Amino acid sequence: MINKQNLWFITLFSLIMVLSIYYLTITDDTLSNLNLENPLKEEESQVVISENETIVALKVASEEELVTKISELENILLNNSSSLEEKNKAYEDLQEINKNEASKETIEKKIKEEFKLDSYVSINGNNINITIASIKHDNSLANSIIRCVQDLFSENKYITVKFG
Repeated sequence: MINKQNLWFITLFSLIMVLSIYYLTITDDTLSNLNLENPLKEEESQVVISENETIVALKVASEEELVTKISELENILLNNSSSLEEKNKAYEDLQEINKNEASKETIEKKIKEEFKLDSYVSINGNNINITIASIKHDNSLANSIIRCVQDLFSENKYITVKFG
C-alpha cells in the first residue's frame, strides 16, 4: 500500500526528473545568450531557433502527453476509493515512465555526442523510435545510430530511425 510519504516522494521525484530533463535539454547557445546583467535592447530581442521544428514539436507533444499521464496516475494514487491493485499498477506505471525518460535522455545525449545530430526518441516497450533532425536520408548513418543505441541495452530492441 502506498502511504502519503511514498506519494510525496513519487511526486517530488517526478518534479525533479522533469526539471532535470529540462535542464539537460537546454543548449549551451541558449545559456550563453542569457545575459542577466544587461537587458536586451528591443531590436536584439528576437530569438533564433536552431533546432528543427519537427523535433521541437515532437518533444512538446510528448511532454504534454507525459504530464497528462503522470497527472492521471497521481490522481489514482491519491484517490481513496481506488483499490490496492489499481494503486500498485499506477505506481509501477510511474516507475516505468521514469525509466523510459532516463533511457530517452541517454539515447539523445549519445546521438548528440557521437553523431552531432539533434534527435527525438520515443520508447514504447521494446520499440524505440528515433527521429533525426536532418533532411538528408542516409542508410549507413541510420545503421550506425541503430548499432550505437542497441549497445546501450543488454536485451534486443526494435529500433527505427526516421529523418525529418
